[in-house]
Amino acid sequence: MPIPAQQAIHARSLLRDNVYETIRDAIIDGTLAPGERLRDNELGEWLGTSRTPIREALLRLERAGLVQSKPGKATLVSPIDESATANAQQVVASMHELAARLAVPKLTTIDIDRMRSAAKQFETALDRSDPDSALEADDAFHAVFVEASGNPLVAEVLEQLTPLLRRVEKLRFSSADARESVKHHSEIITFAKKRDVEQAAKFTRDNWLSLSYASA
Repeated sequence: MPIPAQQAIHARSLLRDNVYETIRDAIIDGTLAPGERLRDNELGEWLGTSRTPIREALLRLERAGLVQSKPGKATLVSPIDESATANAQQVVASMHELAARLAVPKLTTIDIDRMRSAAKQFETALDRSDPDSALEADDAFHAVFVEASGNPLVAEVLEQLTPLLRRVEKLRFSSADARESVKHHSEIITFAKKRDVEQAAKFTRDNWLSLSYASA
């Protein structure tokens, strides 16, 4: 059994993911600003890696809508596009609604406790004006339904589309509009605990549809 070869493949996979996540996060937090030109050699020097994982990461980011590639010219950080954001938002909201419908009948006490804890962390982060921690807590909150849904395709679609919403989410979580999500989280928990699938799904969808470029 070729263990060394398998280990090498695993290491390359981790490297690709790490490069992708680092560039993605730099775009989301504004380190790499909209319109900024992305050069393979500069990114490679920054991340200490070769051109191949850089190119793979940029292709993934282009599919996610965070990067624009102009053949023979340049690769640029995409601007925040209202239409593209709205399109992604509609699909992401539908996926989270589906996750809620599948998950609520199967939730355990531990799942509800995880949601309460994440909701509290989210509110605390807003009180501290810490949008990064708010994003992390919001992810943890919605991950309960996604994981409990038992449908891996839901997570796959969300992984593809959620990055396009991140910059808008971060702007929203830096504003007073984020308080609406605190109310939504509370409603979602209430109805999830009651096993009210329709209302839990409705408030989950409303929570994602409340995110908008205009309000951010």
